[in-house]
Amino acid sequence: MLFSKIADNQNPSSLASSFRNRRINLLKEWIAPLAKPVRILDIGGTEKFWQDAGLQEGDVEITLLNLEASPSQQKHIKCISGDACDLSRFADKSFDLAFSNSVIEHLFSFENQQKMANEAMRVAKFYFIQTPNYWFPIEPHWVFPFFQFLPKFLRVILTRYFNLGHLKHSATWEKARAQVNEIRLLDKHEMRSLFPKGLIWEEKISFLTKSIVAHNFKKSS
Repeated sequence: MLFSKIADNQNPSSLASSFRNRRINLLKEWIAPLAKPVRILDIGGTEKFWQDAGLQEGDVEITLLNLEASPSQQKHIKCISGDACDLSRFADKSFDLAFSNSVIEHLFSFENQQKMANEAMRVAKFYFIQTPNYWFPIEPHWVFPFFQFLPKFLRVILTRYFNLGHLKHSATWEKARAQVNEIRLLDKHEMRSLFPKGLIWEEKISFLTKSIVAHNFKKSS
């Protein structure tokens, strides 16, 4: 029940869906003045996200970059395989927008997060990089209160034996440790250090920041 209400993107009334829709609307507002088609590199994204966004062929040309590429069903969406930390195949400012939604926290280390941030800023004129906030009390992947503050050995045990949030229990201890090691949540200060010339937009629930967006559109809402 907690997962469905908070983190289930398939539930249109969930908190996650509400925030995603607001994020999409804000992004559409910010890219509206740009020349069409807007060339977008989505680092770690899905075709469904852009279908839900309602952006039409002719308005955008989207490149989805993931570790493994799946065939696209849309003419204006191209899927490729690649590494978020190494976009050297693309020249500087090849895209109008580098976009990423809840990906940068999956890179194991701050060093890798810095590499992704640098590449996003290099390959596009604008960037819009979202990530969950470290200090929000419910960890967004395991959907478990204060999970990120638990000792690592306890997080591994919970991951090994329990289905929590988006994650099924791991088949082995090695996979459980790898899953825990993969997620490195960021806070606002670290996002500022990753994107020193950008702005920070905070997605809030009351006085709590649920997630953070780094961008360089020079405006906020």
